[in-house]
Amino acid sequence: MKVKIARSAGFCMGVRRAMEIVLAEAHRDKGRGLYTLGPLIHNTQVLELLESKGVKVLHDPKDAAGSRVVIRAHGIPPRLRAELWNSQAQIIDATCPKVARVQAIIKYYTKKGYTGIIVGDADHPEVVGLRGYADDKAWVISDESQVVDLPIDHKKVFVVAQTTQNAKSYDQIIRKIKERSPEAIVFDTICEATHQRQEEVRALAGQVDAVVVVGGYHSGNTRRLVEIARSTGKPAFHVETPKDLDAKALQKMDMVGVTAGASTPNWLIKDVVVELEKIKGKKETRVSRILNKVVKFLVLSNVVAASAAASLSYSASHFFQESSAPIYPVITFLYIYAMHVLNRFLDRTASAYNEPERASFLMRHGKSLALMGALSTLGAIGLSLKLGLHTFIALLVLSLLGLVYSVPVIPKGLLLGTRYTKIKDVPGSKTLSEALAWTALVVVIPLLNGSMKQSAALLLVGSCVFLLAFVRAAIFDIFQLQGDLIAGSETLPILLGEKRTLLLLKILLLSVAAQALAGGILGITTTTFCFAAVPAATLALCLWLYQKAWTLPSISLEALVEANFLLLAILVAIWVRI
Repeated sequence: MKVKIARSAGFCMGVRRAMEIVLAEAHRDKGRGLYTLGPLIHNTQVLELLESKGVKVLHDPKDAAGSRVVIRAHGIPPRLRAELWNSQAQIIDATCPKVARVQAIIKYYTKKGYTGIIVGDADHPEVVGLRGYADDKAWVISDESQVVDLPIDHKKVFVVAQTTQNAKSYDQIIRKIKERSPEAIVFDTICEATHQRQEEVRALAGQVDAVVVVGGYHSGNTRRLVEIARSTGKPAFHVETPKDLDAKALQKMDMVGVTAGASTPNWLIKDVVVELEKIKGKKETRVSRILNKVVKFLVLSNVVAASAAASLSYSASHFFQESSAPIYPVITFLYIYAMHVLNRFLDRTASAYNEPERASFLMRHGKSLALMGALSTLGAIGLSLKLGLHTFIALLVLSLLGLVYSVPVIPKGLLLGTRYTKIKDVPGSKTLSEALAWTALVVVIPLLNGSMKQSAALLLVGSCVFLLAFVRAAIFDIFQLQGDLIAGSETLPILLGEKRTLLLLKILLLSVAAQALAGGILGITTTTFCFAAVPAATLALCLWLYQKAWTLPSISLEALVEANFLLLAILVAIWVRI
């Protein structure tokens, strides 16, 4: 079945920020109690995850004495905040900045003698917190029919909305209030992301046969998305997990749209999409299903990743000379394949959240993949013997480093104040390790065998190979940000932030393009080196598509990123034969 995913599906900024704060605290200090005052978000699966990380839900501020307490994205009334201070708890404020703005508006105008009207769900935690900033004197309504009962005639009135309210419903309520109190001050406090999400559902419904909304059954903003989807006349299904999908009803569809509430994590959306794609669509042909399965198998089995590395190895050899020895791309393929397979077995925690489909694939084909990984390692080392002792030793050392990447190398008794027991625990090591491994295979191994001469060309090509491999690894780190946060992995996007990482990658890709064109045009390398600017441009395009949310992290996007290196090899092969 064809699946179209909404650009804005999943965590909103406020929820993502709250999750990052809580997970960072959970990993930072495991010795002290960590609580959230009330459930962090309305999603059962996320709450179960947090509980497994030692994060407990606190209902009474008086029980928080001496503990760390996170104020959730919904915010809390000033009264509860004061109780937390009095209990000597360490307050960690994760209130959404959008909610904090509404709190400030209510506090300011209430002090000036205005009567507040809050449009929202009276029992919702956000609204309960907002009322607290009006000393619980503000009126709360959720429907335009309730306006008639408001005692607001000839009074100073201001109006705000719960940040996740239905924008159209809010406009209708405002019109009714203005009829009774023309001087009422109205604030547009609906979160822009919420408004965008709601408008996107309407647009999405017009492009598909049905809409699936993923999110907690108790989540207000998720329920509103379902209501909006149904208001378009299209069938809409509200599911919490893939088990809730109605496969029988969905079989009648050709294309299904998927969106999700602001408290729905990426891994749940991916799980639902995977199950939807397994359902045979109304117009789906057998050939297209087979092709999709083949592509997925090649990506999930790491054949595509290994092929990308081998393609870069083949291309790099032609950056120095017109001919190349096929043994280097073969060794590169075998090594990268082996390391990807074996390290995924050793790092299943993050994979379960980052790539649920890959984690499931590993469980189904675990023995076969492990055997293939071991044989590939032996194959790469065996082939290196043909190239000489230096190459054999280098590849053996490289293989050992790759194998111990996810294995504890420092006994717990010798930690001496550090929590880093594995190479992968070192902040930023994941991206750097992959880039160094690719560079060693593509440039250093051939250099040891005398296939590449030490020169300015070597430095130039080596720099571009490293940067391309670094950017590739960092792109996947961005795609896997949520899962790495959960697992406690300190990858580059977690250290720098997603925006800064994206900016850094664009700068690096620009550097690659400049070096490639300069090296080829000025004669420092062969003219073939100019083609290295192509993957720099196409990888930048992938980043742009991701930033614009025109494509979301998926098997297809992973294949697209790897295909940039295959494209480079194809262009080089054509050029060499002309």
